[in-house]
Amino acid sequence: MRELVERRTGAGRSVTVNAAESPLTWLKARGLVDARQFEAGERLRGDYETAALGPRVTMRWSARVDGGAAGGLDPMSAQIAAKRRFDDAMAAAGGGLADICWRVICAGEGLPAAEKGLGWPARAGRLVLTLALDRLADHYRLP
Repeated sequence: MRELVERRTGAGRSVTVNAAESPLTWLKARGLVDARQFEAGERLRGDYETAALGPRVTMRWSARVDGGAAGGLDPMSAQIAAKRRFDDAMAAAGGGLADICWRVICAGEGLPAAEKGLGWPARAGRLVLTLALDRLADHYRLP
């Protein structure tokens, strides 16, 4: 089953993503994270994507030749602001919790793969991830 969702990017454009591919969406659909935790994770992922911290596999087509700004900040300023927000959020999560946040929320690893990569026992990742998401929600001041 594909859940296609249209999202707005920092540059004022919209993209269609398969929300069912996100490990965080998978956890929310099964009631393993609540709406507040999910929103915190989505904000972190949004900043990660806007800051363009992930690996690129193709040419970057978002750069504007005319140098104009779409929707407020120019692309470079928006990227720098997103990087700053991302770094602040990861610092708020804390050293031990930031690892699971990055792996599951930003890199899109499933919990079993993240647990194995971190050398944790099976099923420990969900507990640690929910603690990290609670810290992120506090950082973002979500109700």
